[in-house]
Amino acid sequence: MHKPLISILIPFKNTVEFLPECLQSIINQTYSTWELLIVDDGSTDESFKLVENFANKDSRIHLLKNNGFGIISALRLAFSNSKGDFITRMDSDDIMSSNKLEVLSNNLIKFGKQHVAIGLVKYFSETGIGDGYSKYETWINNLTLNGTNYSEIYKECVIPSPCWMIHREDLINADAFNPNRYPEDYDLTFRFYKKGYTCIPCNSILHQWRDYTTRASRIDPHYAHDYLLDIKLYYFLMLDYNNSRPLAIWGAGDKGKTIAKTLIENEVPFDWICDNPKKIGRDIYGKGLKPFTFLKQIQNPQSIITVANAEAQKQIRNYLTKLRLQSMRDYFFFC
Repeated sequence: MHKPLISILIPFKNTVEFLPECLQSIINQTYSTWELLIVDDGSTDESFKLVENFANKDSRIHLLKNNGFGIISALRLAFSNSKGDFITRMDSDDIMSSNKLEVLSNNLIKFGKQHVAIGLVKYFSETGIGDGYSKYETWINNLTLNGTNYSEIYKECVIPSPCWMIHREDLINADAFNPNRYPEDYDLTFRFYKKGYTCIPCNSILHQWRDYTTRASRIDPHYAHDYLLDIKLYYFLMLDYNNSRPLAIWGAGDKGKTIAKTLIENEVPFDWICDNPKKIGRDIYGKGLKPFTFLKQIQNPQSIITVANAEAQKQIRNYLTKLRLQSMRDYFFFC
């Protein structure tokens, strides 16, 4: 029986400390029909030499040097040199569970095209995992268990960047790594959502996600909250906003203000509501803040909710349910 070739794409930069574990976890996969396109994105440590030694011992490993700059350019180069039927990503500081490629490829074979195979993830760190990452792990894994990842896509990236696999043709149809939008993993997730690709549920931990102080998602400005909000609002206005319905913004914190300012700049009309008595009635950016009960006066509204507090979110969700409003159609949590 023909086994599909899996192309694994890895950009790396100055991760010599972690690359041996990463590469060995790929070599140890139970599924052996793979090729690794691994791209040096300007390393100044011994990373390139280390990978070169691995490549000299295993012909499936193809080492390249980025002819541009940054992770998107590196991914484009890796993909353009790949030959696989299935495409997946990997981070150079992480570890694959030994059955990762087998589980993801089996799911793609079973469910066919226009599906994204994903898996559960587990953070690990020499210094322990902080509360924020622990909550994120629980949140994203609960979505993956049921394949309901898109249901909260406006909160955070709902498909872990190093733990998905897709048919080559589907990745190309979703415009692969061509857009120059950061964070690139979140942007690609939105394009999967736009194409209507179904996330395949999974109950296996397939990826071990390393956390450390100099990890890109911690220090790279492309992963800051302003970039996340830009992408959320860009795709919301493209995919889910109905300009025939009134729009309401919930919350007047930093995220609420950023979204309100962007909507004003783009001449998108909206009402601004909150439940903070100190802010109700105030004028910000020329918009008066109204109490949340004002929503009842709006006929057939859509709402963007920027309230981050978990308990407040529950109360808001209960309130909207009583109004017979539906998530991802009538209201969207951006936190």
